[in-house]
Amino acid sequence: MGYPPNPYQYPAHPPQPQPPYPSQPQPYALPPAYAGAPSASPMMRVDLVQGTPFGVAYPTIHPIPSGQAIGAMVAGIASILVGLFSMCLGASGAEAGWGLTASGAFTVLGVFIGAGALILGLLGNRRVRQSAGQVTGRGMAISGIVLGAVGAGLALLALLLAAAL
Repeated sequence: MGYPPNPYQYPAHPPQPQPPYPSQPQPYALPPAYAGAPSASPMMRVDLVQGTPFGVAYPTIHPIPSGQAIGAMVAGIASILVGLFSMCLGASGAEAGWGLTASGAFTVLGVFIGAGALILGLLGNRRVRQSAGQVTGRGMAISGIVLGAVGAGLALLALLLAAAL
């Protein structure tokens, strides 16, 4: 008595005929563009290697923002906030007698943060210039330089106002 046929066994398919190998390499096509994507910049460039059916792909690399420029802008904003806080302490603490001390402590902090913003902004701006378009953030670096200088100036002005009152 024989065994019943295995229901999970599939019949073998005959091998599919393979197309003949082309004598000349064919250029590779780029992937189709998406419906809403801009077609001005392709996803990647593919160059054919002479004498072979292979190609070399060069993917498009998008520019990245400079971390130094971002840090400069954040430090510049912080130095302005510390300078304004130092101004508030110097004006309100003048009657209590501790205005010059508190304002002086925050003035030192505001000047250090402002100087850090200046240095980071200059380094970030230099990195953007030298990257040949691979790194962005020139505007953030410049705003960090300006905000750092204004914040350090506000902190020094707060110290002068606290000393005058």
